[in-house]
Amino acid sequence: MVKGIVEFIEADTEEARKKFPQALHVIEGPLMSGMNIVGDLFGSGKMFLPQVVKSARVMKKAVAYLLPFMEEEKRKNGTVAKNNGKILMATVKGDVHDIGKNIVGVVLACNNYEIIDLGVMVPCDKILDEARKQNVDIIGLSGLITPSLDEMVHVAKEMERQKFTIPLMIGGATTSRVHTAVKIAPHYSNAVVHVNDASKSVPAASSLISDILRSDFMDKINADYAHVREQNKNAQSANKFISLAEARKNNFPIDWKKSKIATPTFTGNKNFIDYPIAEIATYIDWTPFFHAWEMKGSYPKIFNDPERGTEAKKLFDDAQKMLQRIISEKMLQANAVIGIYPANAIGDDIEISTKENKKITFHTLRQQTRKPAGQYNEALSDFILPQNEASQTDYLGGFAVTTGIGIEKWLETFAKDFDDYSSIMLKALADRLAEAFAELMHKKVRKEFWAYAKDENLSNDELIKEGYAGIRPAPGYPAQPDHTEKITLFQLLDVEKNTGIVLTEGLAMFPTAAVSGLYFAHPESHYFGLGKITKEQVEDYAKRKSMTMEEAERWLSPSLGY
Repeated sequence: MVKGIVEFIEADTEEARKKFPQALHVIEGPLMSGMNIVGDLFGSGKMFLPQVVKSARVMKKAVAYLLPFMEEEKRKNGTVAKNNGKILMATVKGDVHDIGKNIVGVVLACNNYEIIDLGVMVPCDKILDEARKQNVDIIGLSGLITPSLDEMVHVAKEMERQKFTIPLMIGGATTSRVHTAVKIAPHYSNAVVHVNDASKSVPAASSLISDILRSDFMDKINADYAHVREQNKNAQSANKFISLAEARKNNFPIDWKKSKIATPTFTGNKNFIDYPIAEIATYIDWTPFFHAWEMKGSYPKIFNDPERGTEAKKLFDDAQKMLQRIISEKMLQANAVIGIYPANAIGDDIEISTKENKKITFHTLRQQTRKPAGQYNEALSDFILPQNEASQTDYLGGFAVTTGIGIEKWLETFAKDFDDYSSIMLKALADRLAEAFAELMHKKVRKEFWAYAKDENLSNDELIKEGYAGIRPAPGYPAQPDHTEKITLFQLLDVEKNTGIVLTEGLAMFPTAAVSGLYFAHPESHYFGLGKITKEQVEDYAKRKSMTMEEAERWLSPSLGY
């Protein structure tokens, strides 16, 4: 019925104009009621996110066609459109990731909230100026990279300084209930709530806006956050840590005399421009794709899930159609650069030598919590031959890949067509392709370019489970949480020139469908999390990097144990 009326109205004939009251009735009656039901079903777990986004696409297109007529009709009648509230959403300054934010916006819109989306890399002053201008009921902040956490703290402080009273909602992959409770909430005397997925956004928003529900809701949140802060305070006790000197003595031991280091087939950089997407697609790990759509389960087992299997298969089939379109219409371009260089460890640093005999240093951080007997305080430098044992030449590799070149024009096209489903699908697939490209290039490095695992013969499942020798840790992630190491990597590989990837002010990569990191080849190298570190190590690290202490603490904020 809606589709028919939309087509009729779009024809803009006299007969169509006479039909307007019927169209308006559909929008304000059955259609909007239907979307409220969709929102309720999603919130109760009886409907899945892909269905919600598809339903929202129908609603948006219908409303977009009919909105001019609706506005005119209401102007004549003196009526005002009612909604459940107005929510401003933004990805904070320096960050470009917005899939989660867009999903939350769609879900809230389905529940009759007016969404004002400011987009990505939005500075604090713009967020707060727009919030005032639009007289919003809630501000929602989103971010993926760890520097975004500090930016959210800054926004909270500014909201307090400028005497805001509206609630603040926090979301994004690196955000957490603990960080919100410990780092953000203490700086804003009004409501601050962490929302960890789209299904939680509606009950949180409705409770925050409701005069009846807000008090009890925030009493529970505040009590929980106070408990979290107390737990966090206890966890930071001094006897949990050892000195930096002790940690360095307890480094991960490698018998370098028995280690055979493979000589790569080249040193320096190698570029790959417009790499075939069809080949990259064969390396996709599909499980995180379903997680991006808030469908928990592993691929392909999810298809047999009694609750979500049918919808998971529909989503997968839609993804295959979009993937074929990406390939046939060349919607995305894939570029990569890799580099391999002679390297030695000097303490917790790794020094590499370029062909021009320049010395470039990557700085690593060492675990500093007290370990049980037989466990080690590891740093990534432990996996590189120490300079004082350099009886042979060791190497360190680096890479940067993207499958997001060209995506913006398609996102603009989908936005003009009010097609959130295709937009989110394209972004999710671009992200999966970027990870697949990183997997593919790492395999080529192991088997061809560094050739330290020439005979490797692993299935895609084995690759996903990281059943190979060597690791590819990324700056900003658990083993090395400092994003500023990306600057060194990008300079070494000349990433912007060779791939088109740029770093934002907050050191996020753009396009967002991008992955970068280092290659370690030693068979005993492995992933680990840094955990919390002491002020002593931060001071040492700042000195090694020629940073101020303030800068070092800002970039290492989530890792500070004091």
